[in-house]
Amino acid sequence: MKVEAVLFDRDGTLVVDVPYNGDPARVVPMPTALEAVRAVRDGGLPTGVVTNQSGIARGLITRDRADAVNARVDELFGGFGSWQVCPHAPGDGCGCRKPAPGMVLAAADALGVDPARTVVIGDIAADLGAADAAGGAGVLVPTPVTRADEVAAAAHTAPTLLDAVRLVLAGGLDADLGTRSDRRATARPDAAGAPA
Repeated sequence: MKVEAVLFDRDGTLVVDVPYNGDPARVVPMPTALEAVRAVRDGGLPTGVVTNQSGIARGLITRDRADAVNARVDELFGGFGSWQVCPHAPGDGCGCRKPAPGMVLAAADALGVDPARTVVIGDIAADLGAADAAGGAGVLVPTPVTRADEVAAAAHTAPTLLDAVRLVLAGGLDADLGTRSDRRATARPDAAGAPA
């Protein structure tokens, strides 16, 4: 199987992680991130973002402020084909919060690709867990917040986002795609709530 789309985590992957950020002026791309996203597009693959934003449920930011930050990310990176945002808190039991597969399934649906042929790139195990649960594959790009056990457990890691993208574009994850289909979620993405 070949990769059909690349999905990115937002905070700590595309942009510097500012906890519960509601200020577009504080959006700063991670090193190599702009080049990495451009390389994916140059490779002819659609892109999307899958991001947990529990600050909305916690009352720390509004959905409008989170959307304003996402719009700034879109502006800096030239626009993504799909944005999937989980506004729920960890204990809400939704189907969209990573590592659940809801956002990956919804992004694949929006992009018109097979979720088992998607790759998720992120900085923590939950990002890879969402990819795995949807039948796809993931690459971990560790940051100072990434735990050592998450790095040790990851099938694929890369030192920078650009290195992760190069691995994907070179076919380095092709053998992993679709291999988890027996555990793949069957939940249908729903635009009116979770998964969203």
